[in-house]
Amino acid sequence: MTKLSVNINKIATLRNARGGAMPNVVQVAKDVERFGAQGVTIHPRPDERHIRYQDAIDLKPVVTTEFNIEGNPIDKFLDLVLSLKPTQATLVPDAVDAITSNAGWDTVKNEAYLREVISELKRNGIRTSIFVDPTLKMIEGAAKTGTDRIELYTEMFAHDYALGNTDAVKPYTACAKRAHELGLGVNAGHDLSLHNIEFFKQQVPHLAEVSIGHALICEALYEGLESVIKQYLTKLK
Repeated sequence: MTKLSVNINKIATLRNARGGAMPNVVQVAKDVERFGAQGVTIHPRPDERHIRYQDAIDLKPVVTTEFNIEGNPIDKFLDLVLSLKPTQATLVPDAVDAITSNAGWDTVKNEAYLREVISELKRNGIRTSIFVDPTLKMIEGAAKTGTDRIELYTEMFAHDYALGNTDAVKPYTACAKRAHELGLGVNAGHDLSLHNIEFFKQQVPHLAEVSIGHALICEALYEGLESVIKQYLTKLK
C-alpha cells in the first residue's frame, strides 16, 4: 500500500489569516494520524506565511507516524531539519517568493550541491528525497546524488488528466520504473486529489508515498477530514 502523508500547510494558512491558534496545527496533526494517515508533511518557507519554524519544533514530539519536512535547503532550513531529525527531508528548489512549488531540481546541474546536502542529512539519520520533474535524465541525475528517494512533481499529470488526457501519466510510469531500477524509492506530490489519485496509483509502480495537502484540505471542507482521509487510503490500496 502506498502511504499517505498529509501536508498541513493549509491549516496553518487558515490559522495565520486570523491570528491566534485556531485551527490548531498540532491538534490537526494528531487528528490526521488518528484518522489513518501514515505521515504528516510540512513545508516551512522563509517568510513563514503558513507553517512556522516553531510549528515544526512543536510537531516533532507529537507526530508518531512519519514526519516529512519539505523545503529549499537554505541554511535556516537545514539547521531546523538537522536539529529535529524528522523521518524524511524532501528538498525542493522553490524560490523565496514562490506561491507554491513549481519545478523540480535540475539534478545534473546541481549534482555536487545536492550530494553535499544529502550527505549531511544522511549522516544524521534522516531519509532524503528530492523533488524532480518526470524526465528520465533528472531521475538518473538524482541517483548520483546519493538520495534515498525522489518525489515526482505531479502538477503536469493532474492538469492534463483533468482535461481527459490519460496518457499524461506515461512519463511518471517510466520514471518510477527507472528510479526503482536505480535503487531509489518513489514518492509523488502536487495537485493529486481524490479525482486522480486512484488512476495515478494504478499506473505508477513502486509508489511508496504521496504527499497531499491543498486538494485534501479543500475536499475536507465539504466532506470532513476523517472521511476524505479514509477515501484516500482506500484508493491507495
